[in-house]
Amino acid sequence: MPPLLTYVGRVSDGLPLVANVSQSYEVTQEHKNQAKDILRGVGGGRSTAKMSIDTSGKLIFHYLIRDNICYLTLTEQSYPKRLGFLYLEEIADAFIEEVTKDHGDRWRTAIDTTARPYAFIKFDQVIQRRRKDFIDPTSRANTTKLNDDLADIQSIMRKNIDDVLNRGEKLEHVSSISNNLVAESKKFKWGAKKLTWQAMMNQYGPIAAAGVFVVFVLYMKFFW
Repeated sequence: MPPLLTYVGRVSDGLPLVANVSQSYEVTQEHKNQAKDILRGVGGGRSTAKMSIDTSGKLIFHYLIRDNICYLTLTEQSYPKRLGFLYLEEIADAFIEEVTKDHGDRWRTAIDTTARPYAFIKFDQVIQRRRKDFIDPTSRANTTKLNDDLADIQSIMRKNIDDVLNRGEKLEHVSSISNNLVAESKKFKWGAKKLTWQAMMNQYGPIAAAGVFVVFVLYMKFFW
């Protein structure tokens, strides 16, 4: 069975740019929600470039990050892992090719500035055509792809879906703590400047006041 679900999303904020979902009974709303959660979780450049994520059932997610874009797919556990990532490589190449056709050298700006989810939905047709090429892992074409692929698939990290989603929550918590620390450091910096100014006033203030008083007395004596 070919990849059951394919998402292309923006890494910076997890915005889905295009999605293709098989009508297979195995793809549930929970899988779709998990896919969106994974896209949101890879934001901020903190994630591994390639990862496999086990679900609680017989399906598994694979994702690839390239040029700050996340390509995500869902396959059966029995589907060759290497072929799943080769599929994502082809999807990535085809997506950039199609976006470049529409926007030329400004394709990156087009992706970065879009605010509408699924703004590149017409790319769904390309995904459908690519999926057909990966229906049978034992076909001659796919066997050739696997034989020609030199990637070390064993080095790709593999995690459980619960760990990944919990990691996202922890990263959000860490981000919140970091923002609070920045705010507190600014307050501390301002407080330190204020204390320094007060110390200077306490040290030199009386001297300055005495000087002004002497000048005033001299002025009154000689010029008044």
